[in-house]
Amino acid sequence: MYESGFRASAYRPYGYAAKGSGEPYLWGDKAYAHYKKLKIDSRTKMLTFSDGLNIDKSWALHQYFKDRFKTSFGIGTNLTNDLGHTTLNIVLKLVECNGQSVAKLSDSPGKTMTDNDTFLAYLRQVFQIPEPEESK
Repeated sequence: MYESGFRASAYRPYGYAAKGSGEPYLWGDKAYAHYKKLKIDSRTKMLTFSDGLNIDKSWALHQYFKDRFKTSFGIGTNLTNDLGHTTLNIVLKLVECNGQSVAKLSDSPGKTMTDNDTFLAYLRQVFQIPEPEESK
């Protein structure tokens, strides 16, 4: 998304970006460079990290980005399951909001998610995201 030619006006209304899998520092640095190029104050935006985090990793990410972004973290499994029970490994994803389709776009094959293929095709076109090789 950050390599696309998307206009600044499309990014301004959104207050955050979320990163699941992948390298969080590289992704956050790309986000910062993109907002800077568009002359958007990144300090008004929030980066949300959620892949394999614990308190120490989250703190390190916060310290790294704190002067450029607001930060939030989805630590999840280990933070919310501290009673010694086996984790269920369940992930909940939003698929609709106020009657409108929602999509998760991912760099990782198989992780893109929506129940509306037409909406997904539209997002791929707008954000200039190629269809994954496995789907062709």
